[in-house]
Amino acid sequence: MDELADAYAYPRVDEGTGWLRANMVSSLDGAAHHEGRSQPLSSDADMRIFGVLRGLADVVVVGAETVRKEGYRPARAREAFAARRAAAGQAPAPAIAVVTASLDLDFTQPLFTEPLVPTVVVTGAGADDDRVRDARKAGAEVVFAGEGAAVDPSRVVGALAARGLTRLLTEGGPRLLGQFAGSGALDELCLSLAPLVVAGDASRIMNAPVTTVPETFVLASVLEEAGFLFTRYRRS
Repeated sequence: MDELADAYAYPRVDEGTGWLRANMVSSLDGAAHHEGRSQPLSSDADMRIFGVLRGLADVVVVGAETVRKEGYRPARAREAFAARRAAAGQAPAPAIAVVTASLDLDFTQPLFTEPLVPTVVVTGAGADDDRVRDARKAGAEVVFAGEGAAVDPSRVVGALAARGLTRLLTEGGPRLLGQFAGSGALDELCLSLAPLVVAGDASRIMNAPVTTVPETFVLASVLEEAGFLFTRYRRS
């Protein structure tokens, strides 16, 4: 676990800025999920890396639709990362930050009622005032990233970094990840390639309008176990 943590350590960034890393899994034929969930594409090794990436992050950034589909719960503190996180001045566990324009969230769910670290709701400055009050009443911290109701993906990293959350990890879903990539906010992609073919019409790991010019990422590392490839790419 320590070797994995060293291999995936976040780079140092300038003060007031953050590093946005994505972690996604894909089948051989490009599906980001099977029957609406990513878990069927995963493996024990994939879950180990998933745990390491969470163990290193200040905050896990996720779209509201993924929160609803995957039944997101608060991140938990893990003994294996306690000393490392304490030395880095991090909270015992990463916060979960939910990106949402509508704030259509169930604030009675454990994500809001049982977090070790308060859940963050990222929305636009023009979001519905009643829903913003509901979020705060539930104990969530509300962060504005955008002037209208919608979230500006290019401003999410800066808005969270301003609160000391500089090591960002996004787990999608595909629409949010596509928005981050399209806005130039994505610094790193950790992609697990599962040795599975699922066919069907599942979305890819990114589902957003095509970029005007494809952006180049460079390969940083590759690991393999049981036919799964665990790749890591950084923006060039």
